[in-house]
Amino acid sequence: MEPNFWLQRWENNEIGFHASDTNPLLKNYFPALAVPEGSRVFVPLCGKTLDIAWLLTQNYRVAGAELSELAIEQLFQGLGIQPQITQVGTLKHYAAPQIDIFVGDIFDLSAEVLGPIDAIYDRAALVALPATLRSQYTAHLRTLTHNAPQLLVCYEYDQNLASGPPFSIVAEEVHQHYDGYYEVQNLLRAEVPGGFRGQFPAQESVWVLTRV
Repeated sequence: MEPNFWLQRWENNEIGFHASDTNPLLKNYFPALAVPEGSRVFVPLCGKTLDIAWLLTQNYRVAGAELSELAIEQLFQGLGIQPQITQVGTLKHYAAPQIDIFVGDIFDLSAEVLGPIDAIYDRAALVALPATLRSQYTAHLRTLTHNAPQLLVCYEYDQNLASGPPFSIVAEEVHQHYDGYYEVQNLLRAEVPGGFRGQFPAQESVWVLTRV
């Protein structure tokens, strides 16, 4: 999927994927990672998610990566925070106390630039990427974070009925990407109310990945 697809979605405000409240799965299952307050949580492909505000209120530090600068401008406006903006290679770094967001291609982000990460919250990254990029993404994420523990949220549905995104990520694929690097545990698999865009059944699954 070309970067322009997502940039255009933000430009046109076609952001039905942006939730208007904190994801309840984050509130319910993030404690399963058992990371202490003050830990630094990485949110890949973060957009302007309100989940970041919740993590900050829980006394976590947040790092994120996002392709759309417009999304990050709106994120900081929503937080009521004025960031300091600097250029780091091909990326822009939006920084403020307790929060660092890197704007640009996540594959241009290095572990050295990102800095130490204690946990990952992936609600919108893996499911946003086509199959051709998912193996590259998960390998890059492991390198970026040195296999930091992860809370992963996925959708499951009949991919023949819709092209995505969000794409369907079944259990076998989660294990394919992460077995050998993590202990992979499924905590929830539940029907999505109204199904996929109100069209057909879908499930949401929650995974906890802990470093082996």
